[in-house]
Amino acid sequence: MAPNSALHSNFNVDYVISYRFADTNNVEARNGFTALMQSLARVGLATEVRNGDNCSLLVFIKVGSDKRFAHEVYRSRVKDWLHGVRAAEPAKETQDTITGQDLTEAERFRIIHHLITSPTEEGGAGVTPKEGRWKNVESIFPLHDHTFNKEWIKKWSTMTFLKVEDLDEIRNRFGEKVAYYFAFTQNYFAFLVFPAAFGFASWVILGSFSPIYALVNGLWCVILVEYWKRQELDLSVRWGVKGVAGIQKKRRDFRHEKEIRDPVTGETLQIFPATKRLSRQLLQVPFAFLAVLALGTLIATCFGIEIFLSEVYNGPGKSLLIFLPTGLLTVLVPTFTTMLTTVATRLNEYENWETAENYESALTQKIFVLNFIASYLPIILTAFVYVPFGSIVVPYLDIFNLTARPFAQNEKQLETPKSGGFVIDPSRLKKQVIYFTVTAQIVNFGLETILPLVKRRGFSKYLEMKSESAAKKGGAGAGVTIDDVPEEAEFLKRVRKEAELDFYDVATDLREMVVQFGYLSLFSVVWPLTPVSFIINNWVELRSDAVKICLEMQRPTPHRADSIGPWLDSLEFLAWLGSITSAALAYLFSNNGLGPDGTPATIKGWALLLTIFFSEHLYLLVRWGVRIAISKIDSPGMEKERGERFMVRKRYLQDTLGQDVLDVPSGLMEEKITRASLEEDARQSSLRTTGPMEHFWSRQKTWEESAKVGANLIEKMAPKEGKKQQ
Repeated sequence: MAPNSALHSNFNVDYVISYRFADTNNVEARNGFTALMQSLARVGLATEVRNGDNCSLLVFIKVGSDKRFAHEVYRSRVKDWLHGVRAAEPAKETQDTITGQDLTEAERFRIIHHLITSPTEEGGAGVTPKEGRWKNVESIFPLHDHTFNKEWIKKWSTMTFLKVEDLDEIRNRFGEKVAYYFAFTQNYFAFLVFPAAFGFASWVILGSFSPIYALVNGLWCVILVEYWKRQELDLSVRWGVKGVAGIQKKRRDFRHEKEIRDPVTGETLQIFPATKRLSRQLLQVPFAFLAVLALGTLIATCFGIEIFLSEVYNGPGKSLLIFLPTGLLTVLVPTFTTMLTTVATRLNEYENWETAENYESALTQKIFVLNFIASYLPIILTAFVYVPFGSIVVPYLDIFNLTARPFAQNEKQLETPKSGGFVIDPSRLKKQVIYFTVTAQIVNFGLETILPLVKRRGFSKYLEMKSESAAKKGGAGAGVTIDDVPEEAEFLKRVRKEAELDFYDVATDLREMVVQFGYLSLFSVVWPLTPVSFIINNWVELRSDAVKICLEMQRPTPHRADSIGPWLDSLEFLAWLGSITSAALAYLFSNNGLGPDGTPATIKGWALLLTIFFSEHLYLLVRWGVRIAISKIDSPGMEKERGERFMVRKRYLQDTLGQDVLDVPSGLMEEKITRASLEEDARQSSLRTTGPMEHFWSRQKTWEESAKVGANLIEKMAPKEGKKQQ
């Protein structure tokens, strides 16, 4: 199999392994490296070794045995067919299967990665980075195709909306998992056009907290989620991965308790009792409670300090002290989140998931709980605690006067107002929503895209200056490049830079989009311009993520998927919760957007509960109707799936019956009547007894005779012209 042009630009290198031995003694490092080379050679992979940076080696890998690689491609496609991912039965010859369907770059990289990392009992080399005997293997990554990357970034910079062909190109290069992220973000961006226009009109005409806007926004959220479900299905059919989640790779850390024989396939299955896993999953309840208690207490404390400093304290240094809560949140929330993520990971491992997909899905759900608390709790506290209960709560905030006491000149500056004497800031909630939907998005873009680029270039410049300084002092300034062959020098320089880049995790970008959708669903009724901010942000986000993948991250290993996974459940949950929060906010701020003024006595509890009740049930009714409506709409994906099923059955008939039974045999279309055939019919009739039935069917031998008889009958039975005129 001839490699494509992208591989030619990288010296035909498929993968690179970074082997770092800085913390390992020489004997152990050599033995480990020898074992690595043997393992790769055993699965038909050719290798070349060059020196890397900072006590590391770069192992360049390409397919060494085309026959072995062709067999792996064949095995992969047959497995897909057995599990129903591919509708068409593979050809009986290995080479015919490969040549019958184009091998995309993503499929090539995925299969080679499988050869490198899959267990030896499954035919792979069993290399797992940073684990066990492979602890010195730092990373395994394919090389960037810089020609494609430049064209990709240039093309996208001039486009507003992406076409499905653009998504196909991403899928062919980076795999379905990355392609699904870009497909969802593009779909979300296109859907934002309507709420952005309607939100701007609402901001001008209706103002904030409009029930009409809340209703329309809720309907839009339902349509977006339900339409994306159909899009997921269409793309899975288009990309040939529908049902690929059923082909799951076992985790190395999975520990089974018994083995049974599959009654269908006859395979031996390793089983961990579902009831036992369920009992372990119940630990998620105290974990969620711990997360709410830890992050909730931290955020609520900083919230109280911020209220005290900004609206109670009236002494020197106030302009600086009001930034104290923000600083505390900036430092402590990531720290607490990291600690809780560690707990979630260990809990996930304790649940002993069988496959990597199930493990990632369960971990994603736990991480979403942390993201939900950290992202939305500050606004929830303002909307549902500060606004309705401000005059009751604020007098008790004197416990936070310790934060300002060193700066206060007298006790009066620290004195909290008595109950009923505090007036809330009605614009506080809107300012907070604007911060999270505009300012925080800009800050996040800088931290995610610009800062890593600046850090990387600065670090590269530092190493260059350090190398030049060492050279001036008579040292080996060229470092690892001193032994490079001139014709390889530029290539190796680029590879060493890529080896130092971070791993790209598409789940991080998906989480950002889901959290952003939550702000739109839950709180955009506060500030109707929220979707306007998001549509601008997402246009930039699509392009910046492409730049990030091309320049700031190692090229992602292609992985298959047939959806965005558990994030779809998160979207549905946020859409449902948005129907409740939007209705509650529209009711609480129905007095010209001023809210209850910190006095809960003005809130009618029954009216608030009734508003929430009707809003939620309206959401459920609309979702049911939208699902039915979308299910009635045909789509290219569904048409393709029906066509594939029909062709499978048609091929089955051809293989079993030897002809296309759907066509009428040509020999039966018309049979000519000759003198010989008439004489033969007469002879046959004389040899058998005839009755009325035989006489009935023997009066007209051909269709011409039937036509002639019919014409004569018409002539005889038709009314005369003279009678017709009378």
